[in-house]
Amino acid sequence: MPVTPQSADGHDALLARLTAAGCMGSGARLRPLGGGVSSDVLLIEDDAGRQAIVKRALARLRVADEWYADTGRNAFEQAWLSLAATLAPANIPRVLLAAPEEGWFAMEYFGEGWITWKQALMSGETEPLYALEAGAALGRVHRATWGDHSVAATFDTLRNFTELRIDPYFNTSARRLPDLAPWLHGISKQLASQRVALVHGDFSPKNLLIRPGRLIILDAEVAWFGDPAFDVAFLVHHLLLKALHHRGREGVGDLLALPPTFWRSYADQLPDSDAKAMEPRVVALALALLLARVHGKSPVDYLDEAGRDTVTTFVRAHAASPPVSIPDLAKRWEDCLS
Repeated sequence: MPVTPQSADGHDALLARLTAAGCMGSGARLRPLGGGVSSDVLLIEDDAGRQAIVKRALARLRVADEWYADTGRNAFEQAWLSLAATLAPANIPRVLLAAPEEGWFAMEYFGEGWITWKQALMSGETEPLYALEAGAALGRVHRATWGDHSVAATFDTLRNFTELRIDPYFNTSARRLPDLAPWLHGISKQLASQRVALVHGDFSPKNLLIRPGRLIILDAEVAWFGDPAFDVAFLVHHLLLKALHHRGREGVGDLLALPPTFWRSYADQLPDSDAKAMEPRVVALALALLLARVHGKSPVDYLDEAGRDTVTTFVRAHAASPPVSIPDLAKRWEDCLS
């Protein structure tokens, strides 16, 4: 598809800024890409073939429920990418230019030939390499920022995290499921109280680009200095949901081997005592996130009614007495699906 010039929404001014900064040359033009729930994503290209991605945060997110969030989160995403690139450089795109006061930044574009890990998982791909790489990269970022007061001051973003995660996921689910409200409010309260390491906040397969031998992490606009267990649980619950989507098909067992594989790779980056202390929080958060993706403001779009009922029944059965480990959680989920 050809890239055509556009002038709406301040695009001309954006192109002028990128050209003046030397990020783009003559003939710079843009094309909106398929932005996600919370941001516009633009592909910029010039006559010399140089390319970049520009990301701009939306004030109202693209979901059925009314959901607003501070566009200042764009600045924290840019800051997360810049810091994480020093800790896991093979897995993070370079930030080329940032205008936090205007709510956008430009970053490296990797070109064609990449897909998201979500696309691979939805097609039935169970390659463990990506679980290993995701765990190692995330673990390096968490370990390097663990207890860092300077990073904590930069990412003092609990309000943003509450608007984008705690309230739409857990508090909304609590309002819709009164019998589980005390448990969900407990999850919210504990999560908000943690200040441990730099959290990505949306560590999902849809935000992990892959091609053979490499994985790239995107979309850190929910960045927060808080509980690293949230990132681990976020990926784990997505892997469990993909297994539910493939229920009854060949390869589900291989898919359910991915959460323990990811966890082991991640935990290898931490002292044993920290990993051991974190694992019960990961399990509890994964259960709460499963519920939130059915009853919260951002439900997954690939579960039918039977799948949604499976999630609710499973979480109700395990909230009071959760599995003791991530492998145990995966095994109980497998038993439920079979």
